[in-house]
Amino acid sequence: MKNKIFKYDFLIVGAGLVGSLAAIALHQKKYKVLVIEKNKFFPKDQRTLAVNANSRDFLINLGIWKDLETNFEAINKIIIKDYLHKDDLIFQNSEESMGSVIFNRELLQIARKYLVNNNILLTGIDFNFFNFNTKKSYLINSKKYFFNKMIISLGKHYENSEKIKKNTFGFEHQAYVGFFNHQKHHNQTAYEIFTPKGPLAVLPSPNKLKKSSTFIFSTKNTMNFNNLSKLIKSKFVPSHGQIILKPSISNYPIRPHLSRPTQKDILLIGDTAHSIHPVAGQGWNLGIKDIQTLCLCLDKHSIDDVNFDNYYFSKRIVENISYLIFTNTLNYLYETQKPISKSIIKVSHFTISQFPYLKNLFIRQAMGKTN
Repeated sequence: MKNKIFKYDFLIVGAGLVGSLAAIALHQKKYKVLVIEKNKFFPKDQRTLAVNANSRDFLINLGIWKDLETNFEAINKIIIKDYLHKDDLIFQNSEESMGSVIFNRELLQIARKYLVNNNILLTGIDFNFFNFNTKKSYLINSKKYFFNKMIISLGKHYENSEKIKKNTFGFEHQAYVGFFNHQKHHNQTAYEIFTPKGPLAVLPSPNKLKKSSTFIFSTKNTMNFNNLSKLIKSKFVPSHGQIILKPSISNYPIRPHLSRPTQKDILLIGDTAHSIHPVAGQGWNLGIKDIQTLCLCLDKHSIDDVNFDNYYFSKRIVENISYLIFTNTLNYLYETQKPISKSIIKVSHFTISQFPYLKNLFIRQAMGKTN
């Protein structure tokens, strides 16, 4: 037993939301998975998460959604506003909700409980993934391991190295995230407002009285509490009534990028693989698509297939690039405020509002059900 070597299919570095859910999905497909996390305890995260219909169905299939059913808020309508049009673009699906809003910490707590109960999570492990080699054994907590593949899911915070090629794109922003209480019922409506300084998204927050919402404002400008309070009140007092912004506001950088490993047997998922502006509300949901694609590849190809990594990457690259181009283009058009930019926005707005097919396409895109 002293010299025993434990052979695993996957090592997952990072036990955040995407990494933890990837581990659960692979474990349920009978793969041997080990998840390692640098932190011993997951940090307190007060933010909410917009879960589109596809990601919700994914969580249902994992058996996780049932534990969230008492504390989520459905999104039944999405309203798009901007500074160029009086008429809003309204997206609504009569058959089912377009998504749900949950608290990050609750989903993470449920996911990590699964990992702990199935003995596939090790915390407090500072693993140097830059030296990963499938032919090399690793000593972790006094045990030797071999891994066929390594999955990196470290969110936005990881160092560049020769093992990961990171292509960054323009329009770096600072995202400000917080909550506000309001006088009126939010009517399970989400908003995306394009301002000259950046996009402002507001989502209905889980709350029994339906009088709490969460926001994310992405901008190049430095914002303080008073600036954010004035911005939100100027946009939402008519629809939400009296507004009180909560003082706990977090902020983090948004650096749009696409990354790819330069070494065989390393896979990237979630924000390690890609990062986009929150105007589409799809950043985390793209991470779920990464997991789903990985599982589909495993259904069709052996993990030992020499081309497995390319199969996975080729399946994800088109959608990831599409969202990156889409969100960067929207930011450019609205923030530059040039005559040609305004003309393109007006034509696009008119086209979507006049053609039901395009509107339905956008609805399916928002729900994550384009396939």
